[in-house]
Amino acid sequence: MVGRGDEFGHGPVVESSPGSFAKAINQERSVRTAPLALFLFLGVFASATRAEPNVLFAVADDWGVHAGCYGTPWVRTPAVDRVAREGVRFANAHTPAAKCAPSRAVILTGRPPWRNGEAGNHLSYFPADLKAWPEVLAEHGWDVGVTGKGWGPGVANDADGKPRQMTGKPFNRRKAKPPTSGISNNDYAANFADFLDAVPDGARWCFWYGATEPHRGYERGSGAAKGGKKPADVDRVPAYLPDSDVVRNDLLDYALEVEHFDAHLGRMLDELERRGLLDDTLVIVTSDHGPPFPRVKGFAYRDSNHVPFLIRWPAVVKSPGRVVEEFVDFTDLAPTILDVAGIDPADSGMKPVAGRNLRPLLEAAPDEKIPWREHLLIGKERTDVGRPHDWGYPIRGLLTADFLYLRNYEPSRWPSGNPETGYLDTDGGPTKTLILERGRADRADPFWTLCFGMLPADQLYDLRDDPDCVRDLADDPEHADRVRSMRQRMEAELREQGDPRMLGQGHLFDEYPATSGAGFYDAYLRGETPRAGWVEPTDFEPAPLNPVP
Repeated sequence: MVGRGDEFGHGPVVESSPGSFAKAINQERSVRTAPLALFLFLGVFASATRAEPNVLFAVADDWGVHAGCYGTPWVRTPAVDRVAREGVRFANAHTPAAKCAPSRAVILTGRPPWRNGEAGNHLSYFPADLKAWPEVLAEHGWDVGVTGKGWGPGVANDADGKPRQMTGKPFNRRKAKPPTSGISNNDYAANFADFLDAVPDGARWCFWYGATEPHRGYERGSGAAKGGKKPADVDRVPAYLPDSDVVRNDLLDYALEVEHFDAHLGRMLDELERRGLLDDTLVIVTSDHGPPFPRVKGFAYRDSNHVPFLIRWPAVVKSPGRVVEEFVDFTDLAPTILDVAGIDPADSGMKPVAGRNLRPLLEAAPDEKIPWREHLLIGKERTDVGRPHDWGYPIRGLLTADFLYLRNYEPSRWPSGNPETGYLDTDGGPTKTLILERGRADRADPFWTLCFGMLPADQLYDLRDDPDCVRDLADDPEHADRVRSMRQRMEAELREQGDPRMLGQGHLFDEYPATSGAGFYDAYLRGETPRAGWVEPTDFEPAPLNPVP
């Protein structure tokens, strides 16, 4: 069984102020108005306060775009589907970086990974001068709590070396027997209820529900044995994975963990409804990146960065059930939540955010077109250890509605990590094991080549015909101009944003120390057995492989 613990972390509406409220009361008294006038004034004030909702932010760990409302028949998600039905569902939401820590850093800062310094890496030391929006809310008097996984894995300390509560005060006391051995015993929903009980009357609150599902490892066969699922239920296996019962059952085990996340979300929605708080709460549901399967998590393909994203906010969403087609990404969360709280970003103490406030998209009528983005930038640096010198695999990409262009800046490195150290950029599991076995039998095996083989400097995919990104068009003369223009556009924008890799300083990302597993490659070559609980012992090749593209 692959362990789950190695991947975990440490963990413009104008806001009325208490001072302005007291001043208004004194003014009322000075003119000796009747008590009724004061009563009416207080009613208006309370109404204005309620316009700034509480926030429930629900983020799953390694959940791809698999839910009933996203058209997946083998994953039952009634709570997520309810949020889609009563709110809005985003069809083109993405993380700029498909690994836990760098993706969550984007969520918290509103900045792309290449502008977050060390936090652009996995297993990083989060810069003390990078403030997160939950910290800002807490400074402005909000009650902020978290259950489960916040930011991580990595170390987040303040300038004095003290641990930060970047996603709030932890509420993890309640436990429950998990349905499988791979699922956490955290009773997320009960811990949410404890948080609500602790919130002072009248206080605004924000709660981060950070499920550790559907992160691996899974109880093998649990999707069928405990979820009542069958391999034939999977309507489509991605083209980069073998269509076999091994893979289908692995997908079903993943589906059962997604359903666990959904079940706790449903209990939280019910708890809010029972307390009369549901319609006064902004509910955001998403995942940090795509699922933990080969060629997805830790890569930069469409399935890597494409995430579920749903918002329920009755006071603002005028057309519930609407699907938003515009491109959004995680940099948009910080400015949206600051707007919800009535906090000017310039007064937040955060570094300048890069994203856009999502409110116009939420307020839009069903057929209304809002001027928005036509493309997104994505990328990655170190998303795990296991290469020489703890180096990463740097990628930048430009994503449009029709095409995905990727630039691999160090194509001489192994994309999924070195074979002799277990391809550590890909979590262990039955699907990975199967593909590695196929590769050992035949290094030309198409699935091994797609998931673990070397890559060229440029890649181009036509998403209209090839959403799984298995037919690289970069060397096709017909697309030479497109490759050139997309790279020029991408790199020009990255230079404008101050991406160190575009400014000749990409080595900085390789030099940032890892908080865990540092020196893994050298230790392994010395004959030591460094801890690697997120892969299987059989993932390690007996000797280095010849890196043939």
